[in-house]
Amino acid sequence: MNTKVEQTKGVSTGDVGKLTLAVVILVAAVVAYTVLGNGAVSSSIRLLGLVVGVVVSLAIGAFTGPGRRVRNFIAESQFEMRKVVWPTRDETVKTTGIIIAVVIVLSLLLGAIDLILKSVILDWLLKLGG
Repeated sequence: MNTKVEQTKGVSTGDVGKLTLAVVILVAAVVAYTVLGNGAVSSSIRLLGLVVGVVVSLAIGAFTGPGRRVRNFIAESQFEMRKVVWPTRDETVKTTGIIIAVVIVLSLLLGAIDLILKSVILDWLLKLGG
C-alpha cells in the first residue's frame, strides 16, 4: 500500500498556458498534415512534421503539474510491475490446456442439457397437450 498522502491541487496558470500551447501545437500539426495532403508536400515530410508536433506537445505537457503526476504514475506502475511473479512457460501451457479442456467439457454438457430439454419440451410436453 502506498503511504504517500496525495494532495489535490488545482492547475496553476502557468500550467494552463503550457497545456494550451501543447494543444495548439498538436492541433497545428494535425491540421498541417491534413491540409498538405493534396500532393504538394511528400508524405514522409508530412509524417515527420506530425511526429515532431506530437513529440513537442507531449514534451511541453510533461513539464506541467498534471504531466508530472502522469510521469509519477507511470514510474510507480513500472515499479509495481517488477513485483509481479510471472508464471513460467510450462505453467502457462498447462493452465491453458486445463482451461481448454474445461471449456470443451462444459460446452458438451450444456449442449447435452439443451438437447434433452428440447426433446422433453418439443416432443413430450407438446404432444401431451395437443
